[in-house]
Formats: sequence, structure tokens, C-alpha cells
Amino acid sequence: MNTSDLIPGHATRGATEEYSRTLGSGLAEGHYSDFLNEHLKLSSLGIGTFPGAAGDEVDDAYATVVHDAARAGINVFDTAAHYRYGRSAVALGLGLARAFADGVRREQVFVVGKGGFLVTPGGPPQDFDAFFDANVVARGLGSRADLAGMHLISPQHLDAQIDAVRAATGLATLDAFLLDQPEVHFAAIGKEMTNRKIAQVFATFERARADGRIRSYGISTFDGLRAETDALAFQSLTSMIGLAEKAAQEVLGSNAHGLRVVQMPFNQAMTEGFTRFSQATGKGNIASSVQAAHQLRVYVMASHTLGKGMLAQQSAEAVERALADLPNAAQRAMQFNRSTPGIGTSLVGVSNPAHLADLLAVARRPPMPRAEYLKLYERA
Repeated sequence: MNTSDLIPGHATRGATEEYSRTLGSGLAEGHYSDFLNEHLKLSSLGIGTFPGAAGDEVDDAYATVVHDAARAGINVFDTAAHYRYGRSAVALGLGLARAFADGVRREQVFVVGKGGFLVTPGGPPQDFDAFFDANVVARGLGSRADLAGMHLISPQHLDAQIDAVRAATGLATLDAFLLDQPEVHFAAIGKEMTNRKIAQVFATFERARADGRIRSYGISTFDGLRAETDALAFQSLTSMIGLAEKAAQEVLGSNAHGLRVVQMPFNQAMTEGFTRFSQATGKGNIASSVQAAHQLRVYVMASHTLGKGMLAQQSAEAVERALADLPNAAQRAMQFNRSTPGIGTSLVGVSNPAHLADLLAVARRPPMPRAEYLKLYERA
């Protein structure tokens, strides 16, 4: 990779504060969250790039959405190496480049990349074994012992995916890079062996942080942070932080690790991250994943805000009553998520520029008052 072609910089406190005062000036008070001790101002709604067909039309739509959102006060963007067979990260980079050309600064936006799942450009390979041998084994990125379905967990693979996302987005430094859904390996090799592999990956992330290729890291889960404590898929945040501290000690000689972000599905139909008290925090209490992350100084990003489109069509009865003044279910879903105490940014996959209007309409409203939000959970 020719790093001289990549755009330097990363999100900074001063630049994001300026962004919130300028391009974000038309949005409501409470729209921006503080990113931990760095006090970056990050938008309560962010743009995800998962949905949509793997074609030019959706690529163009994503680039337009990213450009328009960045110009309108939305400064969190999320992608993954494998999204839409690798096309989403490229579309994100194109949209950001257009936004930068129109006055947005690199230091004003927070870009998240994810890795773990194999990238198969052009679609699923006809001969997977041949694909795997040529693109993984021959390149020294891993072996079949590292594979669970289409997910590969090895330090070499994740390191290569960091660079792949950097190249695709055109950014020298990613603000965060997440190991995506490592819990898929539990059934194949067990938690102990999976956690050993995660520790090795975290050491790779610490090296990437020291090299300036990423600023922070974490995990993105589907089941891990929502499951019951005794479920196979369950992941302990304190254990993850322990692995990060071990990795930082190995690489840097210090426990000052870079695990700063977690993602989990959260919406009206998937509230477990907020309501299920499953995490021992190491601080003398048991908490939900969202609460535990807050206590452990980890920033929470919610995924699946619209429930793969279902919640753009209908709302839970209590949410519909409480947010009856909003014109549609999509806006109610976004307002519900961003109002959740402890969730910093709620990601919304917007592959149609027309749908960005709903996201911006919500951003112009303050989040629900805490007391009103908590009433949604009261039972008759």
C-alpha cells in the first residue's frame, strides 16, 4: 500500500467540537455524545454501510449519503471489510473524499472499520477451498483451524483487513477498528481457545495503534453482549478488557490498552443490552452490557437500529404512543435508540439518499428525557 496516497489525520477534540458548533449548529442540544476521556463530540446517530445490493447504483447512493450526512452534522461512519463484498468501504471513502473537498475536515469525523469475516470480491466463490488456499493460506493469513464458517480469526488476517479498510476508505488512520462477532468461534473451538485467539488479535491491534494505523479498537457482537451469562455466546466485558490489558502489556509494557468501543444490536425488539443484567463489572456490581461499558469507560455503538427494516415499518406499542408526534416508524426507531442512556451513537444503514431526511429530522430533536424513556419499560 502506498501510504502517501492516504488522507492523514484522525478525529480530535478541538475539531469535533468545532464541527458541532458549525455544521452541526442546526441540530438539537444533546445530539452529540462525549467519546470518553478524549471528549470527542460524536453524533448520536451515525451512518452504517451494511444494507444494499453489491452494485454501482448502491455504491453511488452510499457516497451521496455519506457526503450529505457529513455536511449536515453527522460525523460517525461505520463499515467493515466484508460489507457488500468489499464495496461499502470504497463507497464510504468516496463520500468522505467529497465531503473533505467541500470543507469537512478529516479531524471532524469518526470512522469505524471492522474485520473478521472473509472478503470475497464479486460474490461467493464457486470453489471455496481453492479461494481459501489462494487468498488466505498462500498469503500466510491463516489456516482452516482459524476458520468458523466465513469468519477467520488470526492476527495476520485482521492486520491485513486493517490495511484493506484503510486503502478502501483512503484514510491513513481509522478512529476505531473492531473485531467483528468473534463469538461465532465458540461453538467450534470453545471460549478458552477463542479468547486466546482474541488476545493475539488484540496484540496486533495494539501494534497497529502504536503504528498510527488505528486510534482505538474493540469488538462488535451480535449475540455476545445480549446473551444470558450462562449462554455459550456470552462475552464478558471485563474479560475482554483483561485481554486488552494483557495485549498492551505485551506490546507497550503498559496496561494502558486501546479497547474503547463495543457494538451490539439494540432496538425496540432487542433491548437485552440495556435490560439484561449479565455483566460483572469488577467494581462490586452486576450491570447490563450498556451500563457496564459506561462504568468500564468503553463507548457503546448500537447496531440494527431499524431491525433490518422491520422497525421502519412498525413500532412497539409503547414507543408509538410516546413518540406519536413523529411522522413514521423509522423516526420513532431512531429516536428510541439515541435516547437510551449509555448508548453513545446509534448506527443506521442508509443506502437511499431520500431516507437521510428521516435521520436528520430526528437529529434536529433533543433525545427523550431520561424519565420519559424509562417509562417505556414499565409494565402494566
